[in-house]
Formats: sequence, C-alpha cells, structure tokens
Amino acid sequence: AGAKDDTFNVLDLAEYTKNRPWWRKIFGPSSGSSAEKYNVATQLLIGGVTGWCTGFVFQKVGKLAATAVGGGFFLLQIANHTGYIKVDWNMVQRDMNKAKEQLKFHSSGNKMPPEVKSRVDEVIIFLKKNVILTGGFAGGFLLGMAS
Repeated sequence: AGAKDDTFNVLDLAEYTKNRPWWRKIFGPSSGSSAEKYNVATQLLIGGVTGWCTGFVFQKVGKLAATAVGGGFFLLQIANHTGYIKVDWNMVQRDMNKAKEQLKFHSSGNKMPPEVKSRVDEVIIFLKKNVILTGGFAGGFLLGMAS
C-alpha cells in the first residue's frame, strides 16, 4: 500500500504549439476574440489608434523609400549620361522578356499553395471574429495615411 507510482507524462511543447494559432502562442489560451473581452467603444479605440499609428509610419516610410529609389534612379541616369556606366539595353530587354514569360507561366495556374491557403484562412477567421476591431484599424490606417 506504500508503493509510489513514479511514472510521469511528458508534454512536448514543440508538438503542442505546432497546431495552435500564433496569437494563442503569444497571448495564451484565454485570449479569444476581442469581442468576447472588450466592449464596442474599446475595440474601436484600440483598432483606430493602432491603425492610425501604422498608417502614419507607412506614410513616412513610403516617402523615404520613394525618395531613396527616385534618387537612386536619378544618380544612375547621371552616371549613364556622363559615361561612368554603360547599360546593355539588349540584355535588359532579353531579361524582361524572360521575366514576363515566367510571370505568365506562374499566373496561369491559380492554385494557391496549401501553406498560404491555411494562413489566409486563419486571417479571414480572425477578421470575422474581430470585425469591429478590424474596422477601427482600417479607419485609423486611412486617417494615419492622410495625416
């Protein structure tokens, strides 16, 4: 009657987390949709503020990227015009034609890989469960881009 049972169950966390969505891994099992945890005003506020911040950052980064790319092309044109570099336009045209053919080949089959399809399905489910938060984010994002 005094014998102990020294067997233990081992939980492999790597296997346990493979089948769980990424937000469950981060926020834990009690994090359901935001509709279950917050009222409508809070969801709109959270979505709007995060959307505005994201839109504002996108706007600033976009301007910086456009300036860098445009400046780079401008400098390349100056270098080409002054003779520092020479562009082989026949090679550029040949490579563009190859790229067009590959693009036509890949776009002819509208099959999405299963990994992408499962991620897209996860995003759609998340968006459906959190419609108010998503709407606030979209509105805030547009306001952030406009400011």
